Parts: sequence; structure tokens; C-alpha cells
Amino acid sequence: MKIFVDTAKLDEIKEACSWGIVDGVTTNPSLIKRAVDEVKGRGKGIDMETYVREICKTAGKGRPVSLEVISLTMKEMVEEAELLYRKFNPAAENVVIKIPINTNSDESEEIDYDALKTIKKLSRKGIPINVTLIMTPEQALLAAKAGASYASPFAGRIDDYIRKKLGIEFGKVDYFDFDLIEKIGRQRLDKHLKNSGGEPAASLYLNKETRNSIGFGQDNGIGSGVNLVKSIMKIYRNYEIPTEVIAASIRNTRQIRQMAEAGAHIATIPFPVIRGMLQHPKTVEGIKSFSADVVPEYRELFQS
Repeated sequence: MKIFVDTAKLDEIKEACSWGIVDGVTTNPSLIKRAVDEVKGRGKGIDMETYVREICKTAGKGRPVSLEVISLTMKEMVEEAELLYRKFNPAAENVVIKIPINTNSDESEEIDYDALKTIKKLSRKGIPINVTLIMTPEQALLAAKAGASYASPFAGRIDDYIRKKLGIEFGKVDYFDFDLIEKIGRQRLDKHLKNSGGEPAASLYLNKETRNSIGFGQDNGIGSGVNLVKSIMKIYRNYEIPTEVIAASIRNTRQIRQMAEAGAHIATIPFPVIRGMLQHPKTVEGIKSFSADVVPEYRELFQS
């Protein structure tokens, strides 16, 4: 699985790339704004265009950098995408344009399909597209059909959505134990069926409590962000779809492991979470033990 670092901070991009494990960078307007504000807060003058160009250069050739459009209609998104690609791709030939899967924010059907039209138009021009804000396997399928190079399902946000529906309090980096939720739902269904007596199958099937138990802890059959990625990967494998899946909105290291087990092509991970992948108390204990056990005679082997 490839690892992208999800940040717009130049020092984090440079440091993460120096580790030899980072394959790309994802950004968004909010991340870039915060990074630029931080630089300005240190008394350094820099303009937005120069900063974005530095992101591309720092990532380097061969490491894709996702830059996002800001408009909602096809005409404007195409214009912005072409501008971003023209301005910043020459820096390291690594720019990928982020387009949301659906830019409709007012429940009007008029622009439901503008994103798909934009993806198709840009991909035909050879501009690589990362389709973002994917929350369902159906959206991922449409993104791929339209010509997306990458599809980014937002795993963490799906976990949040399901937990909120269940009334579970959580912190942003908390792990969502969807296996436990599934077991609770199954237990509720078993209890309901046992108490149903000789109720006819048709009425039992249509019973509200039955339906609620079956759908417990799910979003239209999806039980977690990891389940979302698993479903998308299965669909893509079924039809040998070349679009790469970027597991996005990653919150913790266990989620990364499960994304790798699910077969995600890429995970885009915040800088602190990548560092967390290296940490374990027994590793620290081992280092302390090894260091304490170095005898003077062995240490002399390293002295010239």
C-alpha cells in the first residue's frame, strides 16, 4: 500500500519524504490556508502561489500532489483545474486535481452531475483527477466510470456519521469498533426474532423492529469506513477498474492497518498518525534494554 501524507506544511512534507516511505501528498484549501497563516505568523512573507509551488517542488517528481478546485459548476471547475495544472504542474510534473464527487449543496438536481462531467472532460485532456468526498461505493463506481485516476472514500467521516446516529460519544482520533457494533445488532435481531412467536414471515420481514435491527450501526449496508473501502475494492477488482483507491480521512494507526488488509491502493495519512505507526511501548523498552546491555568491549568495535 502506498502512503500519502495529508498536509500542506512544507516542513512536514520534507521530513516525511526523508523517511523514504511517502509516495505522495494530499492537500485541500483549508490545510493550505492554515499552513500559509503559520508561516506568516512566524514573520515570514510568502504569497499563496509561491507557497503552493513550493509544496509541489518539496514533494518532488514522482510523488503526486493533490490540489483542489473551489467552484461548484462544471464550467468553473474545468477552468480552475486547468489553471492549477498549468501553473503548478511544471514545478515537478506531479499535480493531481481534486474534484468532489458531487458539488450539489442545496438539494437542487441541476448540478448533481456537474462533477462527473468535469471529471470526464479533464481526464480526456490527460489531467489526472482525484475524486474526493466519496461516501458510498456507488459514488466510487461513478467516479471511476467518469475517468478518475484516484477515488478518495472518506473513511473517518463515515465512522463519525454512524457513531452520531447511534448516539456514541467519540473523539476525532478514537477507533471505531465496528465488529462490536455488528455483534450488538445481531444480538438485537436474534432477541427480536425469538420473541416473535409464530408471526408470519411477511409481517416479520416488514416489522419496524426487524428492519431497525438489521440496519443497526449501518449506513445503507456500510458499517464503517473500513467496510466502505472493502466494498469499493471488491467492485473495482470485479471489473478490473484501474482507478486507485485512496483511503482518506484516516484518524488512527489501527485504521491504517485495516485499510492495508482491505487492499486499499493508498492511504493518505496526517503527519502525526504516520509517526504513530512507529510507536509501541515494547519497542521503547527493547531500545532501553539493548542500550543498557552494550559492554565496553563491543562499543570499542565502533571506534576508529
